[in-house]
Amino acid sequence: MRQTEHRFEVDAQCGACDGTGLYVGMAERDGAAVVCHSCKGTGKVRRVFEWKDFTERKPRAGVLWVIERNPGISVGADKDGEFALSDFGGMSYSEWRGGHAFPAGSEMRKFVCPAWWYQSVDYSKKPHWDECIGCGSFSGCKQFGNKAACWEKWDAEYGQERM
Repeated sequence: MRQTEHRFEVDAQCGACDGTGLYVGMAERDGAAVVCHSCKGTGKVRRVFEWKDFTERKPRAGVLWVIERNPGISVGADKDGEFALSDFGGMSYSEWRGGHAFPAGSEMRKFVCPAWWYQSVDYSKKPHWDECIGCGSFSGCKQFGNKAACWEKWDAEYGQERM
């Protein structure tokens, strides 16, 4: 099926200067202003919207594995075989493409704790345990070295009802 391409252009009021063509920031005082950099003093900006009609989700070449989110970890299989893609949670691309939900336990459990993961994935599922309070970073938490125990606790408390 051929996709239809669309283009729409409109002149909009410049948001940086509220359409005045002049910018007054923290450095401009006592009645001084500068010509707005965004609109070059015109008060308007040209907005161009281009899109193609959506017909279906297309395949993505070269992808083997899909992870629900990445909370800031470098992800990938290494040449030495220390890490496989599955070590990072997730599911196969074919399962994801087939519409399957991420299964229980598909979080990046080997590398992050439940609080770190769910802060990125779904904040409503982030645990708020007393032992998590006060650590400046997740990896700085005194429990982080034993994050498997935190995942066991998360599974027991939230796993079935929150998946």
